[in-house]
Amino acid sequence: MIKTTLLALLFIFSLPSQSQIVVSGKITAGETGLPLQGASIFADNTTLGTASDADGNYTLYLPKGGYDLVVTFTGYSTVSKRISSSDASEKQNFELRLKEKELADVAVVASSEVKDGWQKYGSFFLEEFIGKSQNSKNCTLKNPEILKFYFSKKRNRLKVLASEPLQIENKALGYSIQYNLDSFTHQYNTEVSLYTGNPLFKELIAESDSQYTLWKATRQQAYLGSILHFMRSIFYKTLQEEGFEIQFIVKANSTDSALKLSNPYVALHYTKEDSAQTVEIYPNQPNVAVIFTKEKPAQAYSLAFPDEPKDFEFSVLTFSPNESIVIEQNGYYYDQNDLSVSAYWSWSKVADQLPYDYSASAF
Repeated sequence: MIKTTLLALLFIFSLPSQSQIVVSGKITAGETGLPLQGASIFADNTTLGTASDADGNYTLYLPKGGYDLVVTFTGYSTVSKRISSSDASEKQNFELRLKEKELADVAVVASSEVKDGWQKYGSFFLEEFIGKSQNSKNCTLKNPEILKFYFSKKRNRLKVLASEPLQIENKALGYSIQYNLDSFTHQYNTEVSLYTGNPLFKELIAESDSQYTLWKATRQQAYLGSILHFMRSIFYKTLQEEGFEIQFIVKANSTDSALKLSNPYVALHYTKEDSAQTVEIYPNQPNVAVIFTKEKPAQAYSLAFPDEPKDFEFSVLTFSPNESIVIEQNGYYYDQNDLSVSAYWSWSKVADQLPYDYSASAF
């Protein structure tokens, strides 16, 4: 029963319809112009991907919205391009270049590789990358041997690189994740971890009806109050109905105070572009507090941060000065480099991550 249901869902998502966009093009080698067969083409942070054929051609069906389209091929540098519904009529061709030694590698060589890196830093990496939530307890990194750890005494920084995609099994949410990790860094002076990469999700096959039902409930719980949920609520102007409240954090005499907003959409300079089906926001203040009232913080979070609110989930969005972000109808937003998150949302790592094509109505 479960396998039939999942196959039916996959069949539905593979068919073009009015609610989907069709992305197609050709993958070639930049040095020779020859087609590359078997290149992986996928929408970043989704379950949606395909491979190029013998002529380098591919076709990918995506729900309407925005995505980072990622192309990978062994021995070649990964490339990506932002696309949205308005790009569906254009061919998305890619020329891949053979990998060369990059400047980042030079910085790594200047520091020393830790020979027993996994033994020394493995647990710390898993906590900072996969997370420390309840869901993280049911996540497994299947190929830790591909990780290399570098520590710079001068910068007091840990850097982690992977020679191939990380293979993660998330039995809490029912996904396997192929994560193309660009790099992971942790600055010990600031206690800040940063990582970049491209995840591709794949549905696991449930072994029973009860497991399938549990995945459905756990995914919904992970979605509620998440940044994905928040961005979709802004796009559709349903913040209050969905349980979100936003406030501006302003400084007065070196003290932070919260400014309640009578109309959040006016304060965010909400502008919708109907033809492109995108929403642009540009808040009056760079620091935006996001309160989700329909859930309390996870117990582990409250124990780790006892001074944080316990009756609601409190997160902070910090916008780059004089920069806006654009939100697509699926919750994808850009430029993501112009926005940073802290407080509760920073607690959520890969273990609690859902793909952009997640929809509770699909179950």
